[in-house]
Amino acid sequence: MSDNMGPGPGPYDGAQGYGGTPGWGGWGPPPAPKPGVIPLRPLDLGEVLSGAFATIGRGWKQLYGTAVAVYVLAALAVGGALVLAYSAVGDGLREIIDLPPGENPSWDQAQPLVVAFASVWVFAVVVLLVSTAVVTAAVPAVLQDTVLGRPVVFGTVWRRAWGKVPAVLGTVLLTGLIALVPMALMVLGFVALMVGLVTSLDGDGGGTAGGLAALGFLGVLATAPVAVWLWVKFSLAPHVAVFEGQGPIRSMRRSWDLVRGGWWRIFGISLLASLMAAAVSFAIRQSVDVAIALPMAGAATPDEGEDLATFLVGMSGWFALALVGQLVAQIVTSTFPQLVNGLLYVDQRMRNENLAPVLASAAGIPAAVPGPQPPAPPAAG
Repeated sequence: MSDNMGPGPGPYDGAQGYGGTPGWGGWGPPPAPKPGVIPLRPLDLGEVLSGAFATIGRGWKQLYGTAVAVYVLAALAVGGALVLAYSAVGDGLREIIDLPPGENPSWDQAQPLVVAFASVWVFAVVVLLVSTAVVTAAVPAVLQDTVLGRPVVFGTVWRRAWGKVPAVLGTVLLTGLIALVPMALMVLGFVALMVGLVTSLDGDGGGTAGGLAALGFLGVLATAPVAVWLWVKFSLAPHVAVFEGQGPIRSMRRSWDLVRGGWWRIFGISLLASLMAAAVSFAIRQSVDVAIALPMAGAATPDEGEDLATFLVGMSGWFALALVGQLVAQIVTSTFPQLVNGLLYVDQRMRNENLAPVLASAAGIPAAVPGPQPPAPPAAG
């Protein structure tokens, strides 16, 4: 599978097999070749999921190694930004903490803290987006080899992924904008609902806030289906960017065309994959939380005579375990659904563009050549 896969020889013909090759003695098409994790023919649900798990089995070191390296570097970058921010506004923070009870800080005191917090937050969002783009690009980079049955090499995966990060990042950003409207309306409705509850409890009436809440939630009901529909239409865009070397806009147009005729199937399988990843992620987080909560139950506060710094140093091991659990959960949720989407991309191309012969050729499998057919089985006596 090359980075620029052209269209296949034509649509898949279940009676003739791939490339127009007749069946074996009229018994049906020959079995599809399977050089890697999937057979080279249109896939069913079980084959998509098993292909995703098989890809993890073959390329987990390269895939998860890339994800761990990227997210650890991202965490270090954000941690460094926090350290710089604290060094710049630490004195002001301590000044606010030391204010007498009942005295509120002035805006001049709070402004540097707000600016520092906002700067770190923006930097963290940018770092997270870039990290997600790198991991998303690594998934089809691994699939390129596992589908063709080739050994997965870390350096090759990294080179493929890193070269496509700008295009993948563009598709991630543009696709993410689809959910912006319903999310903003949901936040508006929730905030208005909370304001309405508070004002009604105070006896001031919450009619206006209640109306805004209802408007926000009605807006979510109106826009969420459209957002989901568009999200599915563009869900294959990151894989187009890596497999075919397209830019963000062309990748989204190509995804739109590939999904045509298979929206419900792609939606159902993608949703199932996301739910599976979310369940595993939740189980990991819960296990880590329990592992941390039990030992910390008796050490929730500093001992008498122990200062806060010493206490925090002693608890750093538990904090590190929590971060590791969060990292593992993030890797699961950011890789498995993308593996499934990558296989759906290959599946759609095998269904609509007869990509299977191209993949078979790339895997070194000779094309079937029409020739003498095996004799028909003897008639039952």
